Amino acid sequence: MNNLLLIHQTKVIEDWIDYNGHLRDAFYFLLFSHATDALMDRIGLDAEGRVLHGHTLYTLEAHINYLSEAKLHDQVQVFTHLVDYDSKRLHVVHHLYRPHDSVLLAVSEQMLMNINTEAGRAAKFAGSVEGHLSQIFESHRSLPRPGYCGRVIGIRR
Repeated sequence: MNNLLLIHQTKVIEDWIDYNGHLRDAFYFLLFSHATDALMDRIGLDAEGRVLHGHTLYTLEAHINYLSEAKLHDQVQVFTHLVDYDSKRLHVVHHLYRPHDSVLLAVSEQMLMNINTEAGRAAKFAGSVEGHLSQIFESHRSLPRPGYCGRVIGIRR
């Protein structure tokens, strides 16, 4: 998965399976949500960092493309691509794979906002957090833009 960050991995559990015998659509987003939490840990917005800086991330927008089925007991991995960032926002694309056959199961494009938890509004990233973001972005800068990035929902006629 090139230079993408392996950010989260888990096994699909029975509670996540729907009446069709595969991962329920809502639980794809749960996996992506856990990936965002892991990304927060990676950039210094873990529990300690959130207290230290008084910041957290909120999801402003998220799109999911469902590409293949995950089934009970499948191992899954989320790789994250930091497509862009500025002083307050992150544009990320999470890729959900089944590692034993490298099948891309789903992709979630997300816009995340850094929030000052006391003020309840957007804030610039703390310097140490921005430093982590800069390092990740530099390693992702030359990667091709993900194929499911920037898509618009609509019926093509």
